[in-house]
Amino acid sequence: MAPMTVVSGKRRGRGEDSIFWDDAKNGHVRVVSVRYSPSGTHERKKVMGRIKAEVREKLEELHQAVVQTKLPGGMEARRMSSVVVVGAGLAGLAAARRLVAGGHEVVVVEARDRVGGRTEGLLLADGTPLELGGQWIGEGHTRIRELAGELGLSTFRTWNDEGQLLLELQGRRSRMSPRKGAVPRISPFALADLAQGLARFARLARRADLERPWLTPGAEVLDGQTWESWIRRNLRTGAGRAYFHVACEAVWAAEPSDISLLHALFYTHSNADLDTLLAVDRGAQQDRVTGGSHLVAETMAAGLGDRVMLGSPVRRIEHDDNGVRVIARDGSQYAGGAAIVTLPPALAGRLEYDPPLPSWRDQLTQKMPAGSVIKAYALYPEPFWRRDGLNGQAASDTGPVKVTFDNSPPSGTPGVLMGFLEGNQARTWARRSPADRQEAVIGCFVRYFGPAAARPVQYLERDWMAEQFTRGCYGAHFAPGTWTAYGQAWRAPIGRLHWAGTECASRWNGYMEGAIRNGETTADTVSAL
Repeated sequence: MAPMTVVSGKRRGRGEDSIFWDDAKNGHVRVVSVRYSPSGTHERKKVMGRIKAEVREKLEELHQAVVQTKLPGGMEARRMSSVVVVGAGLAGLAAARRLVAGGHEVVVVEARDRVGGRTEGLLLADGTPLELGGQWIGEGHTRIRELAGELGLSTFRTWNDEGQLLLELQGRRSRMSPRKGAVPRISPFALADLAQGLARFARLARRADLERPWLTPGAEVLDGQTWESWIRRNLRTGAGRAYFHVACEAVWAAEPSDISLLHALFYTHSNADLDTLLAVDRGAQQDRVTGGSHLVAETMAAGLGDRVMLGSPVRRIEHDDNGVRVIARDGSQYAGGAAIVTLPPALAGRLEYDPPLPSWRDQLTQKMPAGSVIKAYALYPEPFWRRDGLNGQAASDTGPVKVTFDNSPPSGTPGVLMGFLEGNQARTWARRSPADRQEAVIGCFVRYFGPAAARPVQYLERDWMAEQFTRGCYGAHFAPGTWTAYGQAWRAPIGRLHWAGTECASRWNGYMEGAIRNGETTADTVSAL
């Protein structure tokens, strides 16, 4: 911004002077009128000199601190000291918290009447907490563990070690050890096929460039095919292919035919390896937050206080070289020097932008759909499956529920079975009635854990595809051809617009850990401008 000059002059008649702030760059003049007692020219000059010095100092403070200059379009030129964060999920709140700690003025604008984004809690009448959204902290998720400690929260282990898990592939059922790396009990030929397929996939995944996936060796070939194509070429047995299909649905809530092979490799490398992604023991599902993962967001938001604006869906973002203005559906406006948009990519692409986003950024959001998932719960007086030597986990290639977990609280009561309808199963059953879904889900629980599962005391579900301000979970995935055609727009800011979220994370992409890390990293980037 231009340097200021201060001048004085007579105005509005006898006995009144004015101090002018002249911003030559923007052609804007502010006038401050000063009254004085005309007791003589010499005294008047001394008074005006002192006032001019004081006004000069004050105006300089205002000039440096926030916003002063009116632009032709009504936009206000702002320094990066004021930031608008769009979305009060983990990434948005982590970014806001980091910015506030750095002395920035921040407002967080959230569409829902709650914080947490894709984490959401529900407290039952008996005080039992349920997690309707994202819930797990895995091995290597160091930042969310640190943050939970900073917020006064604790964690506990997912129920895993005291029992075996069930595996159903190609109509054959077996029990498996819950240890990471345990070998499934399938035919020797299928086991050899699965082992070579996993080894090939792991070698490819280790080559994926985490910062610039589009520059991965052979990226054009890898991105030009679906993961399904690769599975069909590299796995020879039905059981081997079924294992990969179940893995894809469990990790992405999508089908292998939906996902670019390059994206499957990048995501796997981002989260260590496929074994870690699927495991509880030393894996991505190892721990949970006591009381529910939503408490991380709620406690961060409590610390931010009235900086968090709930119930304000954003409709439009105006932006130029001088700043941003975020406009909600109800007409409320939030101006700042920069904006950090933390919405899932598909939803970020649905906002209005003035000027419009460059085509490459807009088309990227069109090619990053969210996964398809319904999370279902059945509650029982106790976790009866534990008496049968089972840990509540099941993995099957037969739906509609193909993956289950024991989601009981640390006390062990009530017993809580949780199951996922994912990918095509979720898309199909979302069209059915709630009663039909409940019958189908409970039927799967009975198939896995016996007739005692037929009599839950309560059933609940959350269809994340139907949630207005999410429209799918777990995260967004890249369709074939997207990384190589649009990858450079992945995290690149558009002027004063910055993007953050778990989908923008190079490490632990898709998890709460990735959301928090990327929110803080993006905040640091904005702070440095």
